[in-house]
Amino acid sequence: MPHDNPAIEIRGLAKRFGDVTAVDGIDFAVARGELFGFLGPNGAGKTTTINMLTGLARPDGGAIRIGGIDCTGNPKAAQHLIGVVPDDSNLYPELTGFENLCFCGALYGMRKQERESKARELLEEFGLTDAARRKFAGYSKGMKRKLTIAAGIIHSPPILFLDEPTSGIDVASARQIRQLIAAMNRAGTTVFLTTHYIEEAERLCGRIAFIVSGRIVRVDTVPNLLQPVQGKHVVEFALDGAMSGIENKLATAFPVLQPEDRGGGRLRVSAPHPLRIGPMVRFFEEQGLEVGEARKIHPSLEDVFVQVTGIEAADMKKDKMRGGA
Repeated sequence: MPHDNPAIEIRGLAKRFGDVTAVDGIDFAVARGELFGFLGPNGAGKTTTINMLTGLARPDGGAIRIGGIDCTGNPKAAQHLIGVVPDDSNLYPELTGFENLCFCGALYGMRKQERESKARELLEEFGLTDAARRKFAGYSKGMKRKLTIAAGIIHSPPILFLDEPTSGIDVASARQIRQLIAAMNRAGTTVFLTTHYIEEAERLCGRIAFIVSGRIVRVDTVPNLLQPVQGKHVVEFALDGAMSGIENKLATAFPVLQPEDRGGGRLRVSAPHPLRIGPMVRFFEEQGLEVGEARKIHPSLEDVFVQVTGIEAADMKKDKMRGGA
């Protein structure tokens, strides 16, 4: 649990849009120096929560403290303590990368020499020096995301809010951004990260909150969340042939196994002890199924998320592709 005097603390936070309750009386606290993940499907309330915490939306109920400052009545009271990286870039397409950073520095009250020096330093750190004089409109998605993060931290804020920082960008840029986030956190920055990428949350975060339909269903450290699946042994088979009823047949033949049809000819089998693959392969062949592949699966946060929320990780990704909060 977070220590006394947390970086972020909310109690009973609520937000409604007409008849829809987007955030439904949630509570949590984030310790200073923590990298905290806020994980949930599209429409769960992640962006609405971040907008309330950063002063972009007014809550309908509850209390917010940022860096020990009560922001409930004055959402902008802690603006000097926070950096915000929105899901969609808020930078100016007609300005160059360097100009955008300097403009953001000016908004935070930085002196000309200080902001220009910091802008050059960040462009170097984010691998954007060659693009410094090019207009932001001509940047790739990955470059745009990197510059948006740089703009959010130009004033060296102790608390950073990141809304889906690696969504919709190429793999290499996403990897680089994850490394930058981890480095900022190691240097002492408190990071509040919303994401629908479960593996990203597992890799980066110390603690994670699962939010579904505006309610937090679980908050814990990654090791504690993984505890229920640590003792599980899982093998996934790629099968070719008519799979109708195969789960029931397998469970009858091997009563201790828990089979799960994953679709697309994939069958996942789990057990509380190490699995012997040979007998299962012979069983599938006897049922007229050809085994294309059998591989061990290491249980992950994805398994816990599905268990706790009933939402498949694949559904979260589909949701995100359709767009939304």
